[in-house]
Order: sequence, then structure tokens, then C-alpha cells
Amino acid sequence: MIFPANHPQLLSGNEMTQLIKDEIRTKEVLEWKGIHLLHFSNSSCSQKTRIFLNLKGIEWVSHPVNLATDENYSDWFLGINPRALVPVLVDDGEVHIESNDILKYLEKKFPEPSLIPNESIELISTLLNEEDDLHIDMRNISFRFLFGNKARKKKTSSIEKLEEDSGTIQGKEDSHKIKELTFFKDFNEEGITDEAVIQSVSKFKKLYDNFESNLSKQPYLLGVQISLLDIAWFIYTHRLFLSGYPFKKLHPKVLEWYKHLLNKKEFSKEVKEPIILKAMRSATRVQDKIAGTVLSKISNL
Repeated sequence: MIFPANHPQLLSGNEMTQLIKDEIRTKEVLEWKGIHLLHFSNSSCSQKTRIFLNLKGIEWVSHPVNLATDENYSDWFLGINPRALVPVLVDDGEVHIESNDILKYLEKKFPEPSLIPNESIELISTLLNEEDDLHIDMRNISFRFLFGNKARKKKTSSIEKLEEDSGTIQGKEDSHKIKELTFFKDFNEEGITDEAVIQSVSKFKKLYDNFESNLSKQPYLLGVQISLLDIAWFIYTHRLFLSGYPFKKLHPKVLEWYKHLLNKKEFSKEVKEPIILKAMRSATRVQDKIAGTVLSKISNL
């Protein structure tokens, strides 16, 4: 099994991204009972979380948050996530705000069916950190080739709202928010450049080379059963596939694995595109093809 091994280990309970009670400014959620998920249909991290819930058979209450209208920058939402990101999990009034931490939390609370095998806990944690580190790279590719470069500029008022928000996480000012602000300020100025695309794609290719080797010997990334790692990388693979990454040419085993998971209802229903987004993506692909700026050409793949 070929995987990188020089990353942080599994987060302990007190390192999970959970808001302290006093940090929850939207007080009504303190009274919510059961599992509640605040999410957006086309958010990759939301899709990952919903697939996990599907496979686990966990009952949950849905609270859609419209990222397209910047609903995540409202006072109400910032009161439960100062990062202005989805998903957010509320479990009996406790607020968890980081998708991979949410999934680890749910795995501990609902251990069956197992999606993080005991023998693979450290490896999965390492590779989830790898996946999380590529979040901005995935955003670079998505914004350039799925959403229309510069078409998704963030409102100045939303940027200022996030910048001025005083919310803390675990008693500290959140450094993650700085990354969000930096991305959208840069994006508003120049969009996603060819250089950024090349750097991002090269990171993914290196990891997919490893996955290709593993999938030549086994049906899933860690062996013969689906794990959380398959869920996480299915979402990234789906985004890259729609963006025009040449899986058939470079990683045929990865493509076979992706299509196998896409045929499962727990996966397929969570990545089904609304008609308006599908039309937007198609228009973007046509424009890129005419301009000679498709992903494979820019990245020399």
C-alpha cells in the first residue's frame, strides 16, 4: 500500500473543532435535539457528510444554507460558525464545524457499520489531513472550470462581514478564517490563474498515482470495504471528473472505482446537479474549449 506517511496523527477528542457553549451566539440551536446538519447541496464537504450519513443510516434533520446568496454570512449562521462554512453539525445543542472532525465524531458515536476500521485509524487520519490540505486546490479547479472564472466573485459586503466578525473557536481567533478571506480577496482581483491551476493539478496527480497503484490490487482505497477515505476522495474525484481531468488516460483504475461508487444510490443522489448548475458548467466547458483553456491543456496532461 503506497501512501504518504509524514502527516499529523488522529485528532484527540479535545482537539476536535467544536464550539465552546459560550461561543455559540445563535442560542436557539442549544435547544435542538438529535442530529441536525446545516449544509448546501453543491458544497463538496456537505456532499461528503451526507454520503457518510447515508451509509451509516443515521437519522438527521436537514437545514439547507444557500451559499449562492451568501446566507452563510448572516449573523444567524456566523453565530454557529465564525468561518462561514458548511457543513455544521448540531447534536443535542453541541456545535461541530469542521467536516472531517464531524465525520470522526459521528463514527465514534455510531460505530456500525464501520467506516474507519480500527487498524486503519492512523492511516485514514493522515490521508484525511492530506485531503483537507488540498481544499483550496480543489476550489481553484472548481472555480476555474465548473463555476466560470471570476463568475463567482464574493460580495465586498460579505468579505467585510466575515473580516469584522468577532467569533472565536475554542477560545481563540480562527486562523482558518484568514485563509478564506485571502482566497476570496485574491479571486475577486484576478480570478484563478493558469499558474494556480498547474500547481493544484500537480498535487492531485501525485496522489492519484498512488491511488491507481492501490486500486490495481483492491476494489477500494484501503482494501475490500468502503471507508471514509473512499467517501472523501469520491467527492474530489467527482469534481475533477466534471472539470475535465483526464482520468481515462492517466488513472483508469481510479475512473473505474469512481464510476462504481457513482452507481451506488448513497453516493449518486448527493452529487446530482441542479439543472441551473449543470447548464452553467456546460456553458463554461464550451467557452474554455473555444478559448483553448481546458484543464488538460493548461496542465499539460
